[in-house]
Amino acid sequence: MPEEIIWIGDEPFQLLFSESEIQSRVRQMALEIEKDYAGKSPIFVGVLNGAFIFMGDLIRQIQGVDLEIDFYKLSSYGKEKASAGQVQLLKSVDTKLAGRDVIVVEDIVDSGLSVSYIREAILAHSPKSLRFCALLFKESVADLDFIIDYVGFRIPKQFVIGYGLDYKQLKRNLPAIYQLVDSHPIQTGK
Repeated sequence: MPEEIIWIGDEPFQLLFSESEIQSRVRQMALEIEKDYAGKSPIFVGVLNGAFIFMGDLIRQIQGVDLEIDFYKLSSYGKEKASAGQVQLLKSVDTKLAGRDVIVVEDIVDSGLSVSYIREAILAHSPKSLRFCALLFKESVADLDFIIDYVGFRIPKQFVIGYGLDYKQLKRNLPAIYQLVDSHPIQTGK
């Protein structure tokens, strides 16, 4: 069976993770979080716009934990395929985070700029605990001095779209994830 290819303008993207692969991995991550947060009431902080689909699917799979949600909105990409190298805060959380168990939910950790920015901002509120959850992690390019606690898929440096991830604000609504052709193999989980 030939690999599924979609085109955006003159750029080909091939299927990287199918909808069923994503949903299976999201369920596994939800079970890990349920186990770790049994008896607690964490607040999930999604990073807009990209993480909203992943976070929605993730929290619907978490049945055994009472939870709250809030959002940060940052800009670090603009209309490019690579990080612009600086983070701009567009919306902060509204919830009080002091003394709370906080889980930051990202669609993708690339350079690490956004999650580092959010980490510093949240730590300034003195949470009880702080963990990070990312569907995709470009571990080889991320410059972090802390761990990403819950990882869906580890991928090499490549440009991806779909399932919340965009290209010039488009293609977020694709149910699967596609990579720009000329990419590398992936790894699942930690």
